[in-house]
Amino acid sequence: MQAILVPITFFLGTFAMIFGIRYLSNKEKMAMIERGIDPGISKSIPRPYLSLKFGLLMVGLGLGLLVALLTVRSIFGSEMSHNEESQAAAIYFGFLGVFGGFGLITSFIIEKKAIDHQPLK
Repeated sequence: MQAILVPITFFLGTFAMIFGIRYLSNKEKMAMIERGIDPGISKSIPRPYLSLKFGLLMVGLGLGLLVALLTVRSIFGSEMSHNEESQAAAIYFGFLGVFGGFGLITSFIIEKKAIDHQPLK
């Protein structure tokens, strides 16, 4: 019985979430039109450093996984108990967060230097 309820609940929840997001987005656009604001303006903002940010984030996450793998292998060896496996999972998530954060910080520093060197208009 429970095996059937989980997928049904998942699909109903997903449908309700998508429907709610579309409904609220439509209401927001209609309110903007009523006030005389063009609802398409917010989508035309250029984001020149977005690919740099995501690239450095992915590099940071990859380095985090690599360092976590090397750390787990050097600390625990090849055979791990259940307690050591949970510690290894914590190490993986910790390194993913740390190195992903380093990637985003590096992206911020690069963007800040580029913006500081642009001439004022």
